[in-house]
Amino acid sequence: MTVRGMQIAAFISLTAVLAAGARAQNAPTTRPASSLPKISDMLDAVEKATAAKAGETGSDWSAPVKLAVVFTGLAILPSLLVMMTSFTRIVIVLAFVRRALTTQNIPPTIALVGLSLFLALFTMSPTFGQINTEAVQPYLQDTITFDAAAGRGNDLLKEFMIRHTRPSDLALFVDMAKIKQPTTVAEVPSHVAIPAFAISEFRTAFEMGCLLFIPFLVVDLVVAGILLSAGMMMLPPVIISLPFKIILFVLVDGWRLIAKSLVTSFQ
Repeated sequence: MTVRGMQIAAFISLTAVLAAGARAQNAPTTRPASSLPKISDMLDAVEKATAAKAGETGSDWSAPVKLAVVFTGLAILPSLLVMMTSFTRIVIVLAFVRRALTTQNIPPTIALVGLSLFLALFTMSPTFGQINTEAVQPYLQDTITFDAAAGRGNDLLKEFMIRHTRPSDLALFVDMAKIKQPTTVAEVPSHVAIPAFAISEFRTAFEMGCLLFIPFLVVDLVVAGILLSAGMMMLPPVIISLPFKIILFVLVDGWRLIAKSLVTSFQ
């Protein structure tokens, strides 16, 4: 890494830590469950954003523009969920678990995606709570405009992404974008923060997946060695090792351990 890249990485890391510390200091020790945005509030926000106002001034967006922006955001919502939240790491790790168990399509893909979705919602609840408090509710109370609310929500998501992005990955995209060295988290553009966060999540997920593979690989090697010594070379070792791997996974309460590891990795 260049000297400039190391400086960017160090400064961004320090800024992210300071921002997180400031928010933690100002936030209450326990966050109530109601801090998450309610579905009714989100529907009210969509209705409010797309409704035309009588005597609307030129400082705010017109109703057709709001309608186009809101529904465009809803169309790309799945991509935002995958690339800007903890969903990517969780679903990759769970896919590694199924591959290590060699259970083919058990659990089914829809079950893994559903579990990943709700684990991502659980890990993102503090960030979503901040978005509700600082963006959704002020917009519903007419204290800020729609574009200001969208900007605040984007900044909070960006802060989450940078907090979980490796400094080297962030410095890489800052160098390739040839932009001015950012001094705060808010100055990092979204087109720089999102890919840096994505490749950081890929690397972390693959590291966790490789560690999960090790105990199952040991079971496969032991079973293969026993079959080879017994002269049963025509019998696939996977058929024999599969029930042992499932029993081992159940005895250690594997799903609970994996869910705990995934959740705590974002804290």
